[in-house]
Amino acid sequence: MKRTERMRQAVSEPVAEADLQQQVARGWRMVAIEWEREIETADEPLPTDVPFGLRISSDTQRLEDDPKERETLFQLMDLVVQEGSYSRVAEELNRRGCRTRQGEVWTPISVFEMLPRLIEVGPHLFRSPEWQKRKQATTV
Repeated sequence: MKRTERMRQAVSEPVAEADLQQQVARGWRMVAIEWEREIETADEPLPTDVPFGLRISSDTQRLEDDPKERETLFQLMDLVVQEGSYSRVAEELNRRGCRTRQGEVWTPISVFEMLPRLIEVGPHLFRSPEWQKRKQATTV
């Protein structure tokens, strides 16, 4: 029984023909050539300040939801609607074990500083199935 063995060889300079012939003599055959170069792109670089509720994806090419921060956004939105007072919202978030992105306790000021983000994501949160389930659970 035969199996195929593959090897990837990184190169930092042009490959000499003698090197290719040496690999062939060892039983290897070339099956692909991969090329790369740097180009200018029209893509905007990722922001230096990643908005709360998001994180940089593992491929570092986009932003994706951060589940823990997204849950905090839901709680913030709910508490702002219910409680109103920034002090009470901060106290309740801390009581529930929520922390800021820096790992600190919530303060009335940190709650206030989240208002622009809540305004930005609010319409999305209110339309989400998760928000609808939460509202049904609190009205039952």
